[in-house]
Amino acid sequence: MLGLSLPISAALSNCNKVKLPASEVGKVVIVGAGAAGLSAGHLLQKQGIEFQILEASSKYGGRMKRTTEFANFPIPLGAEWIHVKPGILDEIVNDDSVDVNIKTTLYDPDLADTLYRGVRLPLSEGGFSEDSKFINATWFDFFEQYIVPSIEGCISYNTVVDTIDYSAKVIQVASKDKTYMADRVIVNAPVKILQNGAITFTPGLPQQKQDAIDKVRVWDGCKAFIEFSEKFYPTFIAFDITPTTAGQKLYYDASYGQNTTQHILGLFAVGTGASPYVELSDDKLIKYILNELDELCDAQASPNYVKHIFQNWNAEPYANGAYVMDDESWRVVRRLGKSMDDRLFFAGDAYTDGSDWSSVHAAARSARRAVDEIVYG
Repeated sequence: MLGLSLPISAALSNCNKVKLPASEVGKVVIVGAGAAGLSAGHLLQKQGIEFQILEASSKYGGRMKRTTEFANFPIPLGAEWIHVKPGILDEIVNDDSVDVNIKTTLYDPDLADTLYRGVRLPLSEGGFSEDSKFINATWFDFFEQYIVPSIEGCISYNTVVDTIDYSAKVIQVASKDKTYMADRVIVNAPVKILQNGAITFTPGLPQQKQDAIDKVRVWDGCKAFIEFSEKFYPTFIAFDITPTTAGQKLYYDASYGQNTTQHILGLFAVGTGASPYVELSDDKLIKYILNELDELCDAQASPNYVKHIFQNWNAEPYANGAYVMDDESWRVVRRLGKSMDDRLFFAGDAYTDGSDWSSVHAAARSARRAVDEIVYG
């Protein structure tokens, strides 16, 4: 409920503030073209504020990565579900004249089922998830269609930021090949990148901020998708991770709700749930997965196996992991999201106000908060 109230409370908090003219805001440099970076650019563009997005990789999207080559519907290798009401898509677009034509679906609690501790039950009896999933689309496709077109000309790719010097009035954001000048900077780099010291800040970040960066716990993470010739599995296969704060692991029907005859099973694993998979080479990995599924599903996985794809987020050079653990302290997350001197701002799934984190919608809302702080001073 706290997460859902953010747009309203943010709007109310700006009622008595005076909007700064674009000339007074100056130029904004955004570090990272993931969900938060793209959302921030989109909002700044609507305000007529000059901005530039610096992206380390050759493609926008960050951890919303997806592939269209594995199945006849897009496969989300990163962010997948919508954890709030689908109206979040309209909220991110922030334009009543735009009709967001993205289809989503809920899981039917009576038709969908789950296998847990050897017992197969309908979701209505075994726990019901109100998360939505995209139909023939992903988070990446949504951003690609509705956010990126108006701002892609402002994205500089293959630009790895290594220093941010905010010691003077004009902030210098430097990569190996070029230095960019800015009046304000929004940092969207995954928090694991900051933990690894990939970006040097001058002056150093305040101790409370640096302590939060050092302390926050980022889960390891991976996803796999396996195609089978027959569907022998339930909608979900759930697992116990002990302790519950250590991670999560779930097999799920990735074809659920899609217009397809392909049988694609997904694997989502973070924290200790990801440990067996991220440590194996590809041939050993698929053997491990098939053996695991054979034990759970009456030896039907191996004979029906067609192909697989694996995404190890630990190995992604500009991510280095999945996301901040669900049970992290909200106080630590709030410190991560705190801006400095009205010139250095942080936005992303880890940099929120502490009421919600580690999701695309939380990243987009953190971008709204950062832009509001910039525009209203």
